[in-house]
Amino acid sequence: MQFMVQGAWGVVPAHLTELAPPEVRGVFPGLAYQLGILAAAGAPYFQARLAAEIGYANTLAVVAAVVMVLGAVVIAVGHERAAVDFARSER
Repeated sequence: MQFMVQGAWGVVPAHLTELAPPEVRGVFPGLAYQLGILAAAGAPYFQARLAAEIGYANTLAVVAAVVMVLGAVVIAVGHERAAVDFARSER
């Protein structure tokens, strides 16, 4: 499982670095990671409350569907910045 997780999500910090403006390139991936943890901090509580109402299996299905839909939206709306030059330009 860890191999598949790292294979799928291991490239995200590198991609965030490409998307970041040069002024915040060193801080952006870590900040995005920490904000993601903050956003997900309440998930266990809400999942437990939902599981008490609709059952564990249904809760897993709902959470998986929400995550997949949100991921598809982010991918559809996002853009790729190809050929980003990470070298400092000497002006």
